Amino acid sequence: GKDGERMHMMFNFQVNQHLFYALAAADTRPLIKALKATKPRPATAQWGMFLRNHDELDLGRLQEKQRQTVFEAFGPDEHMQLYDRGIRRRLAPMLGGDQRRLELAYSLMFTLPGTPVIRYGDELGMGDDLTLPERACARTAMQWSNEPHGGFTKNAKPHTAVIDQGPYGYQHINAAIQRRHPDSMLNWTERIIRMRKEVPEIGWGDFTVLNVRDPAVLALRYDWRNNSALFLHNLHEQPREILLDPGVNRAEGKSLVNLLAEDHSKANESGKHRIVLEGYGYRWYRVGGLDYLLRRTDIDRRDTDVD
Repeated sequence: GKDGERMHMMFNFQVNQHLFYALAAADTRPLIKALKATKPRPATAQWGMFLRNHDELDLGRLQEKQRQTVFEAFGPDEHMQLYDRGIRRRLAPMLGGDQRRLELAYSLMFTLPGTPVIRYGDELGMGDDLTLPERACARTAMQWSNEPHGGFTKNAKPHTAVIDQGPYGYQHINAAIQRRHPDSMLNWTERIIRMRKEVPEIGWGDFTVLNVRDPAVLALRYDWRNNSALFLHNLHEQPREILLDPGVNRAEGKSLVNLLAEDHSKANESGKHRIVLEGYGYRWYRVGGLDYLLRRTDIDRRDTDVD
């Protein structure tokens, strides 16, 4: 509603569909347009950002050529598609079970403007059963352990199907096994959620798309209460080198502190950063160092500016 009195949160299907095109084509330009088009919203409202939900991946908002690109990349066979406009698969098999690509996709989702939403099982990289009809293929039982029926039920004849064969069977993909492995998809997801909670700029701040002159790389900066955070994602399988201007105060922009690793970045004499992103690589940076709590203001400075 005009006064923000109706739905306070909605899925951003516009961004979701262009996100999958970006992943398929390594082209962020339509995604950037979708982000800018959906930027206006009531102050009390928020977008829900997601990759997959309970239904098929709807591609109805894409142009025909874009839709075919996504089909070819993620659902080339007719039995993987639904209603001539969607893909009925889960995320992990769509991305070939490649954890690098899964991490990239979720890192990107967690750093888009809005509230991230994860579908059950995707934190494990659960698969689908395409022998099941329509949407049921991606609605299989949660795979908790390698016990019968994935530990989901003790019923000898469960109502909800469980994947019990192949590389995505519960014997191989389940929460109990992944909890024991520090580099599992589950533990990576837990770590990225913790870090997301430490970067309130994403949920509360205003975003700016930075120009890095490479359509395969998305660079977003968020500003909130005198602090900035910056995120880079390389959607191409090949490494990319970019020259980045953070677009903030020159003194603060000299230093980019990597929040996920130790490879921090220092600006050159012109105030720009030369950064190499590996194939499907991503970076989470805090601009200006880790003293951000000392610099945080009670309110956004722009709200107190007087013309």
